[in-house]
Amino acid sequence: MTTSRPISALRVALLGTSLVALAACEPGGGFDPDLRNYSQIGLDTSAAAMQASAARPAPDARGIISYPNYQVAVARRGDTVESVAARVGLPAAELAGYNALQPGMQLREGEIVALPRRVAGAAPVTAAPVMGAPATAPGGRIDVTTIASGALDRASATPAPQPAAAPAPAPVSGTEPVRHRVQRGETAYSVARLYNVDVKALADWNGLGPDLGLREGQTLLIPVANATRPAPVAVTAPGQGSPTPTPPSASTPLPAEKTTPAAAPVKTPPPADLGAEKTAASSGSKLAMPVQGKIIRGYQKKKNEGIDISASAGSSVTAAGDGTVAAITKDTEQVPILVIRHEGNLLTVYANIDGIAVAKGAKVSRGQTIAKVRASDPAFLHFEVRQGFDSVDPMPYLQ
Repeated sequence: MTTSRPISALRVALLGTSLVALAACEPGGGFDPDLRNYSQIGLDTSAAAMQASAARPAPDARGIISYPNYQVAVARRGDTVESVAARVGLPAAELAGYNALQPGMQLREGEIVALPRRVAGAAPVTAAPVMGAPATAPGGRIDVTTIASGALDRASATPAPQPAAAPAPAPVSGTEPVRHRVQRGETAYSVARLYNVDVKALADWNGLGPDLGLREGQTLLIPVANATRPAPVAVTAPGQGSPTPTPPSASTPLPAEKTTPAAAPVKTPPPADLGAEKTAASSGSKLAMPVQGKIIRGYQKKKNEGIDISASAGSSVTAAGDGTVAAITKDTEQVPILVIRHEGNLLTVYANIDGIAVAKGAKVSRGQTIAKVRASDPAFLHFEVRQGFDSVDPMPYLQ
C-alpha cells in the first residue's frame, strides 16, 4: 500500500507562518499579535502562552539597554540607522552591517538594534536630530562642539570647557535574554516555537511590524520568563475543610415539608428550529475536494493538521470554495504554501504545491485552478481546514 511521506514537525509548524501574520493584522491596520481578535486565522499558541514573559526593560536616555555581555538600542519614532548610530556613538556603516540594515533605512518605533560593541559615554551628534527630539547631548546639555566649534575658537582664545563624559549605562538586573540571529527561512512564529515563548511577547520585545516580518541577519531578543508565579492553591487534609453538617436523626425529625401543587401543567416547549443553527460543515456551503484522489493520510490533531490526498504530479489544485487569497509563503524547503479565506471565519490551506496561478488578495471561485501538485515521492496535496483559531477535520466539510 502506498503511503505519503510524513511531514516533519518543523515543517508542519512552519506551515502556519503566513497564518500567524494574517491573524495578527486587524481590518483597521492595527496589530493584534496575541490573536485575541482573530478575525482571520491563528495557530495553537497555548504552550507558549503558558510561559508568561516579563516586560522588556526600559532603555536609558539614549535608548540603550545594557546587559552584562552585550547592549542593544531601541529605535524611536522617525529614527534611521544614521540617527541611532549618532545617538549611541558608533559609525553608521558599522551599525548597519552588524544588523543587516541598509544605510539610510527607516526603523520602526521600538525596533531592537544590536550594538556591535559596548559604548560608554555619548558621542557628538553629527546627524540631523530626529523629528520631535531636541538636538541635545545626554544630560540635557546643548551639544555645540560640532555645530559651532569653529566660531567658538575664533571668538575666544581660551578653549571652551569640555563637557564631562556620560557614565557607562548600568547593566539591567535580572536574567539576560538570549540573542537569536535570524537565519534564512525563519519566521517570528518558528522562532517563538523554537524557544517556547509567546509570539506576542517576541513581537513586543523586538518592535516587530504588523506582518511580523523578519530579515536574515536580524538580532532578536528572546523574552525572559516572568519570575512571578501564581500562588499555590491551599489543600486541606481530610476532615479539616469546611464543617460537615450534622445529619438528621430520629430524635430531631425534619420539619414538615409543605408543597404547593402546580396550578397548571407545564407547557411543552416548542420544538427547536435546528435549521437556524447550522454550522459551516452542515450548511449548504460545503467545500469541494481540491484535487481528485485517494486520502492516504488522515487528520490527527497536532500530528497531521489536515489530510494528504494522493494525486499525480502536475494535477490541478482547485479552490475548495469561494474566497480571497489571504497568504502565499514557503516552508524551510522553499515549497509554496497557499491560504484562502472564506466566509464564516473559515480558511483552507494548500501545501506541497507548485505553479501558483493566483496572487495574494485575489478573489477566487470554488473549483478555480490555483496551483499544481508538486512532484514528490509519492506526489500528494496536503489540505487543511481551519475554523477560527484551530484546525479541524476537513472530512465533514468535504462530505
